[in-house]
Amino acid sequence: MPAYLIVHPREQRREDVLVEDPHLTLAVTDGWAVFSDQTGICLAIPAGLGAQIQRVDEEQDPDHPEPAPQKE
Repeated sequence: MPAYLIVHPREQRREDVLVEDPHLTLAVTDGWAVFSDQTGICLAIPAGLGAQIQRVDEEQDPDHPEPAPQKE
């Protein structure tokens, strides 16, 4: 399952966010990181925010699916 960890700069004092969904896609366009699923846009982050986006899901055996890693 696609999963992304959004890490904000420390000085912003925001919580890191884990976003995951079987239909999740990420597109970077016009200075925005846009997450969408089968119903449309679900989250948009401006590039000027300084957040880092890391894909954290792992390749899975289709016969033995497991959940994406959780934030500690």
